[in-house]
Amino acid sequence: MKAVGILGAGTWGSAIAKVLCEIGNEVTVWSPIETEVSELNATHIHKNLPGVVIPKDVKYTCDIAEACIGKDFIFFVVPSVFIRSTAEKIKPYVNEKQILVIASKGIEDSTLMTLTDVVRDVLGDGDKGKYNDVVAFSGPAHAEEVAGNMPTTIVSACKKMKRAEAVERLFRSSCVRVYTNPDVHGVELCGAVKNIIALACGISSGLGFGDNTRAALITRGIAEITRLGLAMGCAEQTFAGLAGTGDIVVTSTSMHSRNNRAGTLMGKGYTPEEAIKAVGMVVEGINALPATTKLAKKYGVDMPIVAGVDMIVNKGVKPVDILAKLMNRSYKSELNKSQTDLVFENLVVKNKKKNGMTRVITYGSFDLLHYGHINLLRRAKSLGDYLVVALSTDEFSQNKKNKKCYFSYEQRKMLLESLRFVDLVIPEESWEQKLTDMREFRIDTFVMGDDWEGKFDYLENEGVDVIYLPRTPEISSDKIKKDIK
Repeated sequence: MKAVGILGAGTWGSAIAKVLCEIGNEVTVWSPIETEVSELNATHIHKNLPGVVIPKDVKYTCDIAEACIGKDFIFFVVPSVFIRSTAEKIKPYVNEKQILVIASKGIEDSTLMTLTDVVRDVLGDGDKGKYNDVVAFSGPAHAEEVAGNMPTTIVSACKKMKRAEAVERLFRSSCVRVYTNPDVHGVELCGAVKNIIALACGISSGLGFGDNTRAALITRGIAEITRLGLAMGCAEQTFAGLAGTGDIVVTSTSMHSRNNRAGTLMGKGYTPEEAIKAVGMVVEGINALPATTKLAKKYGVDMPIVAGVDMIVNKGVKPVDILAKLMNRSYKSELNKSQTDLVFENLVVKNKKKNGMTRVITYGSFDLLHYGHINLLRRAKSLGDYLVVALSTDEFSQNKKNKKCYFSYEQRKMLLESLRFVDLVIPEESWEQKLTDMREFRIDTFVMGDDWEGKFDYLENEGVDVIYLPRTPEISSDKIKKDIK
């Protein structure tokens, strides 16, 4: 049995409380509203969860210290705009041994921080990254269905996988099946921005349009979210998973979705304020609009659906005018890779697949390809049958590694592909993608230069051999650039 504190007594907080209590955990739910706490303690029925009876062992309180002190897990389930103030309230009552879980969805407008970063910012990282390991909890999970014990899948995301896995174990034996993911920001971005796409789908329905339009908005919406996520260094696979595609589908199509309902009302002529009032609950898609439009501008990412919803909600533009604008945009290919690249990569993977093959991976920029690089790649290939090289993209090199490459990504990729040691080149777009790469490409051995020694030992938890090879000491890309200069 675990002690669980839940901050927020809305439908999602109460649904989580019900599920965790029913499988034997001790659950305390906090709300700052005294009348709400009194009613829930007296009736154990939430007004927005009709037909659901919350177990009497769930305790509701107005004392936030009571919901935090001595708890193994603390879930934030307050509206996104109250995450920072709630974190300030719990600061005297929490410690680094407790697992903090963000079950709310949004991005802070004033800082453009995700909600896990907001909590870390308030509590302080402390010595040795004291509060660095906040968990994001997101995916296709309507409170009404979870409270009704309907089978549900969701994602627990944390850079420290042991904490993500602890949340997964907490929900075992319940109706909720939890998957883990190290891409925290990718999971959070999906959870926030999909609400805006759900608003768009609702507006479309309110205008009288059907399934074709909704499917287009969902599909192109996930493309917009993916573009933004990749520009921010998130893992591409996250956006095709539960937190991405799964959540956007359920939020954009369900009668339980507040964002979908609010959008439908706006499509029928309601103002945003009237729609929010009619829904009677927080509409997070509207809250997420300012931060998302700022992020799109910051990273130079085209997000026409998000921009269209923003014009409807915040600038009073008529929905039919936005639809015409979207339909008349310039035409382009759906794919962002050339046909030559796609055929080449598919053939490489197809021709190299065989039972018993040992797969090796290494990472780097490989700019100004030189004999030191060749030595590393030759030794890496000698450790197995198939060598994958994760090549840093131009954006990742410049924004995350503070390094400007002389040759472009496509030029460096072409050079690597011409080497007999290299079987496949994939893009390295974030620090966090290594775990997903190990699984997706069924890697047996991870190889890096010995200047990274010890930094990637955590990959051994994936059953991967981690090997640090000595670099060729007298040569490096930086030395070449310096000598030329």
